[in-house]
Amino acid sequence: MMTGTYNHTIDAKGRMFVPANLRKLLGEEFYVTITGEKCLQIYSMDMWEKAKEKVAVMRQDQQKPLRPLFANAAHCVPDTQGRIPIPQMLRDHVGLTKNVTIVGTGLYAQIWDADTYMPIHEVESSPESLADALRTLDF
Repeated sequence: MMTGTYNHTIDAKGRMFVPANLRKLLGEEFYVTITGEKCLQIYSMDMWEKAKEKVAVMRQDQQKPLRPLFANAAHCVPDTQGRIPIPQMLRDHVGLTKNVTIVGTGLYAQIWDADTYMPIHEVESSPESLADALRTLDF
């Protein structure tokens, strides 16, 4: 399960360090793509393959809403220092600049611009929001 919050930067070449414990869970290669939020999502190859299998049996009209997910996906293989390139198109789409926050969200991880993520984190970490989340898990 992917957990934790990590603050990193995107270097001048558009590369971002992926924390070692997340790389261990993600594997040697993975996919980064857009989401319904103003962030990018990192999927392990296992999760990506499961999604592809589901799409393969859908009718074309059912596949159409998923086109942006696949059209904007970047296949990533970390370099020896644990960095991955984030394509400019993806950075622009979600407003990633220099400072990023990587958030483990259970089955996948998200990449947020640090300034965009901070107010979201504050709302989601409020006692009321946490109580609702815990009830969802029957905690």
